Amino acid sequence: MNRRSFIQKSTILTTTLFVSLKSFPSSLFTVDGWVSGTVTSKGKAVAGTVISDGYSVVQTDKSGNYQLKLHELARFVWISTPSGYEFKTESSIARHYYKPDTAGKLNFDLKPLKQDDNKHNFIIWADPQVKNKKDVQQMMETSVPDTRDVVKSMGKTLVHGISVGDLVWDNFDLFPAYDEAIAKIGIPFFQALGNHDQDYRQGGDDTSDRTFQAHYGPTYYSFNRGKAHYVVLDDVRYLGVERTYDGYITPTQLEWLAKDLALVPKDALLIICLHIPVHNSVKNKEDFYAVLKDFKNVHIMSGHTHFNKNVVKNGIYEHNHGTVCGGWWTGPICEDGTPRGYGVYQVDGTNLTWYYKSTGRDRKEQLDIYVDTLTNQKRLIANVWNYDPAWKVEYFLDGKAMGALAQQDGYDPLAVKLYKGDKLPNPRPFVEPRSTDHLFMAHFSPDVKKVKVIATDRFGEKFEAETDA
Repeated sequence: MNRRSFIQKSTILTTTLFVSLKSFPSSLFTVDGWVSGTVTSKGKAVAGTVISDGYSVVQTDKSGNYQLKLHELARFVWISTPSGYEFKTESSIARHYYKPDTAGKLNFDLKPLKQDDNKHNFIIWADPQVKNKKDVQQMMETSVPDTRDVVKSMGKTLVHGISVGDLVWDNFDLFPAYDEAIAKIGIPFFQALGNHDQDYRQGGDDTSDRTFQAHYGPTYYSFNRGKAHYVVLDDVRYLGVERTYDGYITPTQLEWLAKDLALVPKDALLIICLHIPVHNSVKNKEDFYAVLKDFKNVHIMSGHTHFNKNVVKNGIYEHNHGTVCGGWWTGPICEDGTPRGYGVYQVDGTNLTWYYKSTGRDRKEQLDIYVDTLTNQKRLIANVWNYDPAWKVEYFLDGKAMGALAQQDGYDPLAVKLYKGDKLPNPRPFVEPRSTDHLFMAHFSPDVKKVKVIATDRFGEKFEAETDA
């Protein structure tokens, strides 16, 4: 399908599907504010399925029936797709939410998967953040085919994607272009709200997400695959002044999350996706962590920062991803030297493994090394962008093992070259190199001819980089 016809189709879908999904009082959904229905698959009842309006959380009974009293501020009713069933999509965009009819009836029909989903993969896209047609062209020519190739390499393994915000850059006319990119990748994709996906001139936090909701539905929800439970949250609080926001998870969401998680096995793999990193940028993060306290296998997927950083806090692993757009589409790397790219995750039961996939580069390329000449010595700098404390980083000089490299905060040399200065990069000179803690350094004699670094990740996989000194 060419781009023009796709956009025309997207416009039709937007007109027919989402006009009815704009925010209306629940009294306009139904006569008495109640909605009820049945969840079935191939004519048989599906018991224990979770239905929610973002305030209440209910489950279907043994006959597949449910009844839900809608909150007066409810905008959507959605199903938390249970394990073993296909995700409902349109052109690969997740459509797990509905508006009940005036009779207060809303039935769900699930299509069973053709294979077991205990083993599956997922991809995290952070900050595609396209501003104009040139950005879109870069995304279509680089990120989309790269991601599609990775999906193809997975064979018959089930895979879905989640974009953790900033799908666009304050330009909602490009939502259809983002949709086209997702359609070309060809896997189910869920969306989280980013600060650049908000109407920053539409009042306060309650109204700033209307356009996003009109395109992608609720800003917080959950779904399941295998033994993994996925939650998408909105942690961008718009403060009512143009482009002013902070990281905050509303009490309404936390109350809903507690209800949602009360129905999840405590030994499940819990994947929580949101835009702003929690560990250092969400003001009420302790309240959020308190809701998760009974779960021991929690991974948070975030974006926003335009650098890559892994943090383990309160027993929770947070993956703060490098961006799809890199340095806002001005260069091949993020501000910390992480290549633009995305996260790739493999689920086996409740076990999670992962790697960072750099756009346009081989999956085995997980570090860059640089050698520069100082007075009477040379210096090695290795940037191991997906490093966490369980990694091991060693170096070799002319084939001789020298032990572990010393970790040190600093600036990636290529990021300095591409981005440092008031006139760089063109045309977005606000991009600047950023100090990172995933650099490793050593000094050595100028007589050395060859330098090699081997980085071993927490799963025992080794990655090498070698250069002339």
